[in-house]
Amino acid sequence: MTSTTTSSSSSHIALITGARGGIGRALLAQLRAAGHRVAAVGRDGATLADLEADAHICADTTTPEGAAAAISACSEHLGGPPTLLAHCVGSTLIAPLHRSSPAQIREVLRVNLDSALFMLQAWVEGLRSAGQPGAAVLASSVVARIGVANHEAIAAAKGGIEALARSAAATYAPLGLRINAVAPGMTETPLTAGMLRADAMREGAGKQYPLGGVQTAEQVAQTMAWLLSDGASRITGQVIAVDGGFTSVRPLVR
Repeated sequence: MTSTTTSSSSSHIALITGARGGIGRALLAQLRAAGHRVAAVGRDGATLADLEADAHICADTTTPEGAAAAISACSEHLGGPPTLLAHCVGSTLIAPLHRSSPAQIREVLRVNLDSALFMLQAWVEGLRSAGQPGAAVLASSVVARIGVANHEAIAAAKGGIEALARSAAATYAPLGLRINAVAPGMTETPLTAGMLRADAMREGAGKQYPLGGVQTAEQVAQTMAWLLSDGASRITGQVIAVDGGFTSVRPLVR
């Protein structure tokens, strides 16, 4: 694990995992614009170099050791544990269960659910030791909230993340720790670029959403930033769907 820093000052220290992804990058910019010092975490230090963060931390958060190391490096370089956590690590697998190998299934669970468990555990421990309150937001998906064909493995992983957020919110509310999640629908990110490259696929995807079109990473990041803000000080144990109405209302077909 390596880390580099720049100097800045703000009211909170924030840590974003998966910071080089589309939503992570957008959230990084929004939190820094709000005056927070932000540590960007990723597995490959070279891919973090172009991020305008206050600390660049190379760590594998799918392991307990890597997650703990990320918190430790943030504390060392920014002067304390992160009171704000946004866990944006994730991958996907679009395949029916009978065509998903055991290795593929384990990898989806490792990248999505294991990383959320270990990162949240390390973050909680850091703030418990410091006696500080804080707020965390995890990344789920609409496929955990409504049945979508050929998404069994990723739906199971993201469903676990939603259950994790609710249980941890109950456990740590007395310590002043708020824990929530967002469940985005189809979002314009590098992860979905292949699926949205063709105009016909983009148009078809957009028609599934009552509000129409494909949302931006910035729109998802705005909800995450709000959940981390004082404006959401009475919100915990919730999963907010950022999906253009996909999981709650039927689109009007014209």
